Amino acid sequence: MAEHPAYPVGLRLTGRRVVVLGGGQVAQRRLPALIAAGADIHLVSPEVTPSVEAMADAGEITWLKRPYAEGDLADAWYALIATSDKEANARASAEAERNRVWCVRSDDADQATAWTPATGHSEGVTVAVLTTDAKGRDPRHTAAIRDAVVEGLRDGTLVAPHHRTRTPGVALVGGGPGDPDLITVRGRRLLAEADVVIADRLGPRDLLAELPPHVEVIDAAKIPYGRYMAQEAINNALIEHAKQGKSVVRLKGGDPYVFGRGMEELHALTEAGIPCTVVPGISSSISVPGAAGIPVTHRGVAHEFTVVSGHVAPDDERSLVDWPSLAKLTGTLVILMGVDKIGRIAETLIEHGKSPDTPVALVQEGTTAAQRRVDATLATVSETVVAREVRPPAVIVIGDVVNAGLPAPE
Repeated sequence: MAEHPAYPVGLRLTGRRVVVLGGGQVAQRRLPALIAAGADIHLVSPEVTPSVEAMADAGEITWLKRPYAEGDLADAWYALIATSDKEANARASAEAERNRVWCVRSDDADQATAWTPATGHSEGVTVAVLTTDAKGRDPRHTAAIRDAVVEGLRDGTLVAPHHRTRTPGVALVGGGPGDPDLITVRGRRLLAEADVVIADRLGPRDLLAELPPHVEVIDAAKIPYGRYMAQEAINNALIEHAKQGKSVVRLKGGDPYVFGRGMEELHALTEAGIPCTVVPGISSSISVPGAAGIPVTHRGVAHEFTVVSGHVAPDDERSLVDWPSLAKLTGTLVILMGVDKIGRIAETLIEHGKSPDTPVALVQEGTTAAQRRVDATLATVSETVVAREVRPPAVIVIGDVVNAGLPAPE
């Protein structure tokens, strides 16, 4: 008898009884989706994994601490059979058949009356991949197809031409430290929907090359200031394009709220009545040291890290940083935008008690193909920056964690 393809359907399980037999890894993977669907879940198993036990403790499922018994599937709408006892699985499967309960079996798909597709989600769309031939039921095969479709939806490369979504207003998007693969999924999708992108110099430039030809890309550094300061000019550009009904992305390096003036732009947009979405990004303060083999915290070495802007020197009256207090901390100090001020910063830290031998690492153009790491100490960092020609953008890490990770390359 020829095998027929499965009939795909979406089950609405809210408030309906679902029985799960077995509390191992299969159940642990499947339960979150059933919980999210609002099912009334009854799990039958003598033992469960710690994660499944946590679900029971939280009241998300009802756990019956015993093996399967005849009658457990009574009044169920759906059953997942995933115990290590094949004989019990067969009896439960037979009960499901008698009671017309759709039943998934983790140990024998051919004896099941339902199969679980490989699923993924993207902005209100659920993607389910289900194939029926012997090759297609390989979970790696269906998962790979699922991942390709979901990734295409998320990054905007897979969108129906006449149904392309657009997010009105402005999105402040953190582009991450520089590597285009380190932008968030949501940030990449919003870029794919944009009509206008106003980009920072430190944003992931390679992403701009992926934009369709109709997208207007504006270099924030080249916006004419006129009688306004630079930030006011950027704010005005965001408002002007948004008021034209365009979908605008303000693409920033790192995170919009970590020395990115994101809140200033949000205030300006709010005052102008422009809807604004903020998409967090991976901050270079953590990711760039990590890419260079430096953990900002490490057990037994540093229990804290402090992120500081170094664009204003310690002796500048505009500085808001309490440098004497920072010198007394035992954790890690991460300085952004401080390459040209690092000499005076190092002197100030030493003056207030920091050891001159404290390790320092400068990571230039972190996470990009041009990344390089230069090591020094507080006593030598000023001359090292000049001798090794360290240039912005560079993240500076001060503390014993510099030597806690992988050794610096020669």
